[in-house]
Amino acid sequence: MSTQVPALLDGLVDDAAVFPPGSATLLDALKAHRQHRAAWYADLVGPLLVPASTVVTGELSGFVDPAEGFVVGLIGDTGIAGLPFALSFLPPDGVTARQVEVAVAKRGEDPLPGIAELLRLTETRPGVESVYAELPLTFGLLGALDALAAARADGVPIAAKFRTGGLAAELFPTPAELAAVLCACRDRALPFKLTAGLHQAVRHLDPETGFTHHGYANVLAATLAAADGESVRVVAELLAALDPRPLLERVNGRLDAPRPLWVGFGSCSILEPLTDLIRLGLVNGGYDA
Repeated sequence: MSTQVPALLDGLVDDAAVFPPGSATLLDALKAHRQHRAAWYADLVGPLLVPASTVVTGELSGFVDPAEGFVVGLIGDTGIAGLPFALSFLPPDGVTARQVEVAVAKRGEDPLPGIAELLRLTETRPGVESVYAELPLTFGLLGALDALAAARADGVPIAAKFRTGGLAAELFPTPAELAAVLCACRDRALPFKLTAGLHQAVRHLDPETGFTHHGYANVLAATLAAADGESVRVVAELLAALDPRPLLERVNGRLDAPRPLWVGFGSCSILEPLTDLIRLGLVNGGYDA
């Protein structure tokens, strides 16, 4: 039986091992990431995500062999203004920043000034393959999506990023809210990433916090529906589903095609989403990892 990860799931899960709740040390995360990249499920795994604050300490250069060609995603925990400094600290040999991700505004703030600042950074820092502007799902969202879509039309490799969970209830968008965002990105041909709260394949209630988390299989099915031109209502129904069967009905038959719109999400564990995807029959299990 083939253990190849289907094209629909290619690069779905970025390795966020150093971020909470996993909070691995950078050395442990690097060791584990090398194992993931050499495993049978390597096609599922995106780059290792590293905070800008870690890069400027010089730890990364001490742990990476210049000959191995390590690929990372740089997370701008020091803000947009700190990104050029962090990028300058990346080892010139052996490490490539495939993507840069940073919040452009806090909840309730106008995101347009932050987007403008981030766009200026992309002009002065060529070579980064993708830039993701994290947008709060509040004030000014549609205008921000228009600005990102316009920049992409001009050839800037920028896309959107949204938070789907966190330590407070207001950080979890409802299915209807998230569906409206997915369809808004669809209408603008705007790729997007998601972060936080995606800990299981299917939507579920966390008994410890009382928060209901989105499932990444729900998001996958909902994104396919949005890309097919379905309404916000249909997309929201898929996001709200607690039964995996309607999700699999939407996904099966599409496994050999590239994934539209949704670039992926970060997870502090690679094996947990892999196990869920195997249980759902979306990935064939292998044992050489």
